[in-house]
Amino acid sequence: MRDNHRFRMADGAEFVGHQGDSFEMRVSIPSDDNGFFGRQCPECSLVFRMDVQQYEALPDDLTLWCVYCGHHAEHSDFMTEQQHDRIMRAADDFAVQMVSQELDKMFGGLARSSRGGIISFSYKTPQPFYPRPLPGIDEEQLVRIRTCAGCQNNYAVFGEHRYCPVCGPLPAASIAFDALQADTARLDALEALRSDTKALLREQGVFTRNWVDTMENVVGIVEALASSLFRSTVPNADNLLNGKGAIFQRLDPMAALIVDAGFSDPRTTLGPPTWQRLLETWAARHVFTHNDGIVDAKYLTKVPSSSARIGQRIVLTDDVCRRALDDAKALCEALIDALR
Repeated sequence: MRDNHRFRMADGAEFVGHQGDSFEMRVSIPSDDNGFFGRQCPECSLVFRMDVQQYEALPDDLTLWCVYCGHHAEHSDFMTEQQHDRIMRAADDFAVQMVSQELDKMFGGLARSSRGGIISFSYKTPQPFYPRPLPGIDEEQLVRIRTCAGCQNNYAVFGEHRYCPVCGPLPAASIAFDALQADTARLDALEALRSDTKALLREQGVFTRNWVDTMENVVGIVEALASSLFRSTVPNADNLLNGKGAIFQRLDPMAALIVDAGFSDPRTTLGPPTWQRLLETWAARHVFTHNDGIVDAKYLTKVPSSSARIGQRIVLTDDVCRRALDDAKALCEALIDALR
């Protein structure tokens, strides 16, 4: 504890001074072992973490972004609940002392009594005040450090995110590769389960549903990236896309659109074997999305090598999904190279 300007403050808190009715107090916010501390979005209430040294070097009028929902406001609005509790503990102890000292100035040593119905009054000087220790900070620890490709600031997240806390919306490529990695991690997590747990989940169809979700996610990830790259790169993108519907969900029309706009053909970059596998992935996704995985004539046209018959259901595997993710990553890289 320290005694500053007549106030006893707990370790981590310091009374700086006052001017008129304004009082200034500093309260330290401990960082974790990696030098990061928490920020909590006032809109969605989710927590992320930032590098303390980089954060302190940012401008005082910084507008901070929530990495999850994109809410942006003054950085002081992003205080976490535990940080707020720590500050309020110091503020409460300071307030108790300030009130006590003011009362002592006004009534110190005063003791009156009277008879005949007159009210008596007495005041007792309080005992020395000892502040309570400040609450510690025990927030979720980071798993890995992410670095924004734009501003180079480091931060950590605990879920799917779309924004850098300092410079805002992330590049479409970063979002796409993060999403592909997330699907790979989900496959890995299921495979890492104990055998008896895996058997139970497999019997309940959890593995199959996860594989179906992976195939659907792959198409959505590529569609979002291709659309973003095309719209940001091609000056007359809106005119070229007019009347073409969800063209970025269809591989060959998407490739033709890119070529017609004057860019290199991703089909040539990837080669026929990879492109054919992608066509098969897109066809499987279409059947699962629109027909519960039941094979139809359109699917067999897209996948002529299939041994399935009309009316049968497509069977997915972990290997098929991992191959689809690898092919999708290669396609994303080809789209980025083409639409520079």
